[in-house]
Amino acid sequence: MSQTIRVWAPRAERVALVTAGTDAPMTAAEGGWWTIATPDQLGDYGFRLDDDDTVRPDPRSRWQPTGVDGPTRPFDPAEYEWGDAAWTGRRLAGSVVYELHLGTFTPEGTLDAAIGKLDHLVDLGVDMVELLPVNAFAGTHNWGYDGVLWFAVQDSYGGPRAYQRFVDACHQRGIGVIQDVVYNHLGAGGNHIPLFGPYLNPTAGGSPWGDSINLDGPDSGEVRRYILDNVVMWLQDYHVDGLRLDAVHALNDSHATHLLEDIAKRVDALAPHARRPLSLIAESDLNDPKLITPREAGGYGLTAQWSDDFHHVLHVALTGETDGYYADFGKMSDIVKVLSRAFFHDGTFSSFRGRDHGRPVDTLTTPAWRFLGYAQNHDQVGNRAVGDRLTAQLSPDDLAIAAVLVLTSPFTPMLFMGEEWAAGTPWQFFTSHTDQFLADATREGRLEEFARMGWDKDLVPDPQAESTFLDSKLDWSELGREPHARLLALHRDLIALRRARPELTDPWFGDLTATGDDEARWLLVDRSGVRIAANLSDQERRIPLGGPAGALLLATRDGVRVDRASEPGATLTLPPHSAAVLAPAS
Repeated sequence: MSQTIRVWAPRAERVALVTAGTDAPMTAAEGGWWTIATPDQLGDYGFRLDDDDTVRPDPRSRWQPTGVDGPTRPFDPAEYEWGDAAWTGRRLAGSVVYELHLGTFTPEGTLDAAIGKLDHLVDLGVDMVELLPVNAFAGTHNWGYDGVLWFAVQDSYGGPRAYQRFVDACHQRGIGVIQDVVYNHLGAGGNHIPLFGPYLNPTAGGSPWGDSINLDGPDSGEVRRYILDNVVMWLQDYHVDGLRLDAVHALNDSHATHLLEDIAKRVDALAPHARRPLSLIAESDLNDPKLITPREAGGYGLTAQWSDDFHHVLHVALTGETDGYYADFGKMSDIVKVLSRAFFHDGTFSSFRGRDHGRPVDTLTTPAWRFLGYAQNHDQVGNRAVGDRLTAQLSPDDLAIAAVLVLTSPFTPMLFMGEEWAAGTPWQFFTSHTDQFLADATREGRLEEFARMGWDKDLVPDPQAESTFLDSKLDWSELGREPHARLLALHRDLIALRRARPELTDPWFGDLTATGDDEARWLLVDRSGVRIAANLSDQERRIPLGGPAGALLLATRDGVRVDRASEPGATLTLPPHSAAVLAPAS
């Protein structure tokens, strides 16, 4: 038997398949493709373009066992025997998402080691894990956003077969998997695929990370097909339940049908065959509800998007930090606006950008679960000067308030790994570039970025130092110590409460009312009768509930009191830096 190897290389005049040290000329085919018939049992291979001295890996490589500069090893995903036949998927609506980075989630930093921690997530009550990018990158450790071979699973994590085992293990425990993917740029180190064809478009405006992907220039049809095939690969060959699309605002695409709409159409077509819900979650800096507006109403039809505004209003209210892009936030009324209308900047002036930003969400037709809400994530922690978590800035009492506000919000809550026990380890920006120029440019770029936020550049750890990576690994021994154990128990209780009370997963903005006192620093949210109250001040506060009160469901501190005899309605007394949840009045 034989198989046909194909590669798209429209820029080459000659292409040879190189295997076992032998060059075999390939045949030019239509559209810039090259083909060759090979034995069914093909060994490690690569391609030689014209007279290039370097053998290049397959742009569609599934496995790079010796790194992104080495040869491609064939991998057949169909050889894996899946054990998730009973898995029917997870809808994003009603779910709790847990974001993790494989390299720092466990001491070993591998997919198989992560399987050993899944029971912790089951016990916590997590519905879906969201993995930072796993596509192959240069070096041994990286956040994942410098990937250069989008079809290959990074070998230092265990490679593609380990990825299948991980997804299978998640499904067998009732956990869905969202994979973070990066279609807006390619990493600089070990990036061979632009030598094959016009994958990049230097004239498209670029991005903060280099040249834009060629989505609308000459020969962009094959580049778009490359992306769409990659989307299908994760969902079909690896049984993934959804994708998180990185920085979609950096997708420069002038097509009448935007790439995001193409992706959504492809995924919606695949879902009936997969017989499970498939989700697409966008990260966007645009505050544009078009991303999640159904295609029938003129939108792109994505499932959900991250809500940085929710993060910002919580972060500033809890920490008091107002540098850089935090300058516009800080009041209880800001939290009220975001809870009620999803975006803070919905056409309002953004001082950080120096212009009006965003547009309003149609809260009558848009369910709140389409926005992911969080107090921490990899960006908001890792892009700080020293990668400090909220643990380094807040007391355990204020960390408890953050947990309550996230896990009782109308949004789809997301936790960043270790947040559930107030991990004391930082999560810093780390790289392992083998190219000295790239290493130096990365250091300098980080310092320039921090200058805009007003942070001390002398505190910034060297991203190339191995210690920066090792210091970012979670310390699982913390779970048995205080205050970590208490905060872990609180997160468990909150997730269980969210699952038990339908009011807390009610998706409609119209069923939520919120008030706050900017001077007294308290907040009151009514979710169809379930009330969530928080006191961020240093003083005890009496909060008018505006009606009768039900039983106390949860409190973060002792000393919470409900005075049901108050007129015209009950009042809630909260100690300083505390939060409570009340049932509806019977």
